[in-house]
Amino acid sequence: MIDLAFALGLAMSTLVIAVAYAGRVSRVGAARESRIERAGGSPLLGKAAMEMGYWAVRPVARVCIALGLSANAVSWISLALAALAGAALALGAFGVAAVISLASSACDALDGMIARETGTASDSGEVLDAAVDRYAELFFFGGIVLHERFDVFAVVLTLAATAGAIMVSYSTAKGEALGVTVPRGAMRRQERAVYLVVGVGLVPITAAVCLRVGLPPWLARVPLFAVLGLVAIVGNVSAVRRLRAIAKAVRSPMTLRTKTSNGANVIARDSHAAAGDVVR
Repeated sequence: MIDLAFALGLAMSTLVIAVAYAGRVSRVGAARESRIERAGGSPLLGKAAMEMGYWAVRPVARVCIALGLSANAVSWISLALAALAGAALALGAFGVAAVISLASSACDALDGMIARETGTASDSGEVLDAAVDRYAELFFFGGIVLHERFDVFAVVLTLAATAGAIMVSYSTAKGEALGVTVPRGAMRRQERAVYLVVGVGLVPITAAVCLRVGLPPWLARVPLFAVLGLVAIVGNVSAVRRLRAIAKAVRSPMTLRTKTSNGANVIARDSHAAAGDVVR
């Protein structure tokens, strides 16, 4: 019952935010974010949805700054919340896990905002943020694997989704290391977070519906399997496309890279925590 309450609360909160943001857009226009403008949206997660998310967490960023929380502190909070979400998933508390995972993802956006607003952006903060992102996803998928450990299909599907998530991030990092502009592609960090939270959050609601109308209990896991399949297929296809583009670029003699005085490849990037979230 508590799990269902969390899932319904998440759905209602999302609806309230969407209505509030729609009112804001009708009055003064969309909440533009320079990072979103640079990275753009994708067929799976449009710019409008991303702008709404940033608009919703910006007041929280101001509160964190007022309380003296640093960007790195928020990154560590994000990691702790991700670990709790993974534990909740392992125990089958999908509604609770969805709420905690969303909070973790919000912190992932907050650390970058705080770093930019306070002028504390740093490369070390970006490294911490990137590491937290990877561990957060591993906690999430690991929790699902533990819960579904007796279902081979579910385990294989989760591992395929994990591979897609990791390889999209890896391809971006590899391109940056080589000084190559990486194609935007689909199933980036924000997209994965949104779809996975939605899929997990729908499980308690679907289970309640199945129980009420007498449908087979296994149907409750359909939303979860659907999003895992989406991440697995789109993520791996996107990663392969990115890697092929990178390989083609480095083979081309016309590839332009920025060099340091000692000849090492470097890339132009925002120097702040969570700089690469939009494209990872």
